[in-house]
Amino acid sequence: MDELTTSIVGIDFPNEDKIKSSRRMEGMLCAPGDVVELRLKPTNPFDNNAVAIFSERGTQLGYVSAERAPLIGDRMKEGEAIAVFQAMHGSEAYIRIRFGGRVPTLPDPVPDVPKRPPPRQARPTQRPV
Repeated sequence: MDELTTSIVGIDFPNEDKIKSSRRMEGMLCAPGDVVELRLKPTNPFDNNAVAIFSERGTQLGYVSAERAPLIGDRMKEGEAIAVFQAMHGSEAYIRIRFGGRVPTLPDPVPDVPKRPPPRQARPTQRPV
């Protein structure tokens, strides 16, 4: 596996600067193909395999999921990993990572499915007065 897509977790949590930056807003400012930086965070108090994700502007977007972090962290230690912002889809955000030094290829975008309106309620029948 040289390339993969993974979700950004923790996008709704505050950054360390609390008020100055919003992870979700920063994700909304990213365009597909924008380079993102992956940083190993071995001192993370919750997961010593944590991999943080930062935008081109240096603002944290979130983390790689705890399930994928060990694999991605190990591959990062073995060689170059290049990551790009892939998309916001619904309430989720995704990045694309390629190992081995080449730029990741973005898959075709998945269109957002519009929400269907709620079913109409039948009007009660009116009795003549």
